[in-house]
Amino acid sequence: MKVKMMNLVNAVDQEEFDVGLLSEQYEVTAKSGKAITLPDCFSSDIRVSMIRDTVHASRANRRQPYGHNRHVGRRNPQPGMKHSVEWHGKGTGVARIMRKTGQSTGAENPHTRGGRRAHGPLVEKDWSMKINSKVRRQARNSAIAATVDSETVANRGHRFAEDVKFPIVIDSYVEERDGKKESYDVESIPLAYSTRKFIAMMDGLGLGDDLNRAKSGRNIRAGKGKMRGRKRRAPKSILLVVGQRDGLAKAANNVTGVDVVAAKDLSAEDLAPGGDIGRLTVWTKSAIEALE
Repeated sequence: MKVKMMNLVNAVDQEEFDVGLLSEQYEVTAKSGKAITLPDCFSSDIRVSMIRDTVHASRANRRQPYGHNRHVGRRNPQPGMKHSVEWHGKGTGVARIMRKTGQSTGAENPHTRGGRRAHGPLVEKDWSMKINSKVRRQARNSAIAATVDSETVANRGHRFAEDVKFPIVIDSYVEERDGKKESYDVESIPLAYSTRKFIAMMDGLGLGDDLNRAKSGRNIRAGKGKMRGRKRRAPKSILLVVGQRDGLAKAANNVTGVDVVAAKDLSAEDLAPGGDIGRLTVWTKSAIEALE
């Protein structure tokens, strides 16, 4: 399978007034370049069930244990058992429920106020799941193949221009400033204003609408999750796959909804968050070479 790589040309414009220079304006143009032969993983069979099982296992293996400690009597009582209680004994005509000392108020029983939880979670529970390494690799390759189909990407909710062809592979990056051209390795662009340059690159590739979708879709999470360090939730947008984490990776990390991953660390969960295939993915030439 062959695909033409994209060469990006950034026209930098900066107006000058008596009071000084205005901020730079970027307009990126994407042009078709050399053809590259893609690895075999891009033409793999798409197996949705395998991808979902692998993603589910990855999420389960990250799950942290939670629950109360074992009840060790008065030395170390579990929640809901920290009361001074007594039992009135049989034959008194009342239910056999522990009562607070000197009172008739029930305590410690699961259906009493402030009592212990019935069958609560235990720290000893093991949530981990085992997935064979070959299955994990096949699931990753299958998820890669799903990113090539534009219809699958669109059905996942991503927005892009009609003339965009997948997969998108970036080859070179050139900046034009005052009639002079300066070439950079696309993964090692200068860090000055790099986030603005990355957004301009995605606009030039026809993916700007998806960045706006993620930015406008950022909202406050419902429920108690908002109290636990994850108040806001943003939709998943572009996945940038690079050969090494350098200037371009640092620039993309600042954009809402965008994830960056090195090709050697690529997994099915990166390509299909939540098990839903068809994530909008942008590759660099170095990342394609690393996959081989």
